[in-house]
Amino acid sequence: MRIGLLGTGPWAQMAHAPALAGHEAVDFAGVWGRRPDAAKELADRYGVHPYDDVDALIADVDAVAVALPPDVQAELAARAARAGRHLLLDKPLAVTPERARAVADAARAAGVASVVFFTSRFQTETEAWIAEQAATGGWFTGRAQWLAALFPGGARTSDSPFAASPWRRENGALWDVGPHALSVLLPVLGDARRVSAAAPGPGDTVHLVLEHTGGASSTLALSLTAPSEAAGATVELRGTAGVAVLPDRSEGVVPAVARAVDALREAAGTGRPHACDAAFGLRVTEILAEAEALLTAS
Repeated sequence: MRIGLLGTGPWAQMAHAPALAGHEAVDFAGVWGRRPDAAKELADRYGVHPYDDVDALIADVDAVAVALPPDVQAELAARAARAGRHLLLDKPLAVTPERARAVADAARAAGVASVVFFTSRFQTETEAWIAEQAATGGWFTGRAQWLAALFPGGARTSDSPFAASPWRRENGALWDVGPHALSVLLPVLGDARRVSAAAPGPGDTVHLVLEHTGGASSTLALSLTAPSEAAGATVELRGTAGVAVLPDRSEGVVPAVARAVDALREAAGTGRPHACDAAFGLRVTEILAEAEALLTAS
């Protein structure tokens, strides 16, 4: 499988590019970016071809890996799908259901495989835990806290390479870390049939309550403005099996992206959709958009 990378930012540099370059079963074919000089710099680092025309890259590959802001991703992913290219995407798929649906519809119509990279779903320990809890069942309630210190205390300065991201500043924790929490809760507790959202807390902190199709309820606390001392991700489930807590993520992101590449190859080869395909990415977008509408109206 020949894969081209769309994007040149921090995530492309620290996750996608090294994963593609180090993967023995794929051909890292080239890089396109919105800034041609950045695309050339990243491509030169790995000895691959820099593209200044995104359609030229799409024409030369079997699949694209996308590391771009959500709505830029959605537009180009739909274009690549219509050209018959498989899709390795990032979360959130988009920040509006309409744009996310356009990607899912294009992938389905073209018959191409898609995988959305939700980190916990491609790390060995956490994915095994999710599968185990889904098989166990009997859960009464769940609690997810995804608290990041990207803008600690609401500060507009940060050492994080992601702090300058305009879409994160505009959309906040709901859209940045909310997808991570949902990617863990939904496969265990079932789809959300009802969504409630509380008034925002400190900084960009938001609180959601979900009623799941499996009968359980869950609460989510999401923030990019937590104090650094309070940052971290926790998921706890309580039910007839007792209490289960998501294990700490000790594995780096590059191996996780490599497993997402494997998942894309398998889905492309078998024709069987992956659990984290564009349709799942669309559902996550729909839930977050419903929560956002409730928060805006409150």
